Amino acid sequence: MAEVNNQKEVLISVRNLVKRFPIKGGILGREVASVKAVSDVSFNIFRGETLGLVGESGCGKSTLGRCILRLIEPTSGEVVYKGKDILKLPASDMRKLRRSMQIIFQDPFASLNPRMTIEDILGEPLDIHELAPTKADRRKRINHLLDLVGLRKESVSRYPHEFSGGQRQRICIARALAVEPEFIVCDEPVSALDVSIQAQIVNLLQDLQSELKLTYLFIAHDLKVVEHISTRVAVMYLGKVVEYAEADELYSHPTHPYTKALLSAIPIPDPNYRKDRIILQGDVPSPISPPRGCYFHPRCPIAQENCKQEFPPLIGVRPGHQHESACYYAKEGPLVRTVK
Repeated sequence: MAEVNNQKEVLISVRNLVKRFPIKGGILGREVASVKAVSDVSFNIFRGETLGLVGESGCGKSTLGRCILRLIEPTSGEVVYKGKDILKLPASDMRKLRRSMQIIFQDPFASLNPRMTIEDILGEPLDIHELAPTKADRRKRINHLLDLVGLRKESVSRYPHEFSGGQRQRICIARALAVEPEFIVCDEPVSALDVSIQAQIVNLLQDLQSELKLTYLFIAHDLKVVEHISTRVAVMYLGKVVEYAEADELYSHPTHPYTKALLSAIPIPDPNYRKDRIILQGDVPSPISPPRGCYFHPRCPIAQENCKQEFPPLIGVRPGHQHESACYYAKEGPLVRTVK
């Protein structure tokens, strides 16, 4: 895979990552099949950037994010962080590393313990990693975290059910920041929120990134949100990355047929423009038994015979641009045209 920018420092390098979930059956509970959630995925995440990860529900985005953090153990592959493959680290070293790598979960209603006060929720990671030697230090750090995410310090004695969805997600963000990480997986952090609140949370994440020098993997299926926040974007389909480019480049010059179909579904609130909507035929294949060759070929409008034989590699498709596409026939095509 080509480097996006040789001047930037690679913080995390994902190499040939695979995750399969076994399906067991029969009296003896033997493995009879497996769900191929992530299939041979490779990419780099540069320090200080936001890499957007998009695709349909069930394509493996969240599984990939959790594999990078080892919340789920990958089947094979490498996740290299600062020169070390974290998948080979013993549990004691991995525990220390978790200070540097955190996650914000999708559902703020399910990811907070309803029996714990906000002080307990934010204080727990401080206690685990011994970051607050005294009670005064602990309270000071908790108040600072609340201030960072725009909540009042009087909130410390309240419980999660006393907050709105947007406020709960702010608490989840504060919890992730408690241990001063440098990399955060944002696993669809705004999809469970109202549209008006989504913008506030996205802006908060951007402000925190600038202030604290954070690096994000931003997982979402809302393409407009991803366009707004991301530096680069990777598009996933059935466990594979099929296109990979800087955000402006990918949104203005999509080349993979699947990316074009996704972007064609974004509504444009301008009556002077009309989209050529791409309607995909058929259903997404089963990850238990993906099709041979390119996984997208059963639904692809330009598939040829060789697409059915071998999955195409990610290759550069636009000279002069860091833009890769996993398609033998990838080419730039207009998505929007002026109404005459």
